[in-house]
Amino acid sequence: MVGPSARRRAVDHLKTAYGLSERKACRILGVPRSTHRYQPRRRGDEALLIERIAELAQQNPTYGYRRICRMLREQGWRVNPKRVYRLWHLHALARRRSSGQNPTD
Repeated sequence: MVGPSARRRAVDHLKTAYGLSERKACRILGVPRSTHRYQPRRRGDEALLIERIAELAQQNPTYGYRRICRMLREQGWRVNPKRVYRLWHLHALARRRSSGQNPTD
């Protein structure tokens, strides 16, 4: 499977090497023109966000990613639960309950 960035490079190659228009190059490769024109956004606040999530998780060890996400929003961060979940698990911030905390034991 070829990713969007590789598709954009392929379209650019056809445009420069063969002098094709963007429309024709996209049609030949079966790439939507919107995919070719899309410019991915880089997030400059990722490191700060990870640091803040780690701080909140340390201060509140029983909170999950959803509650942490809500706290971040209250503090002015523009995040959604999917992003917090991804960072939460990527940086191993999820805590396992010890056997004494589980009410089913």
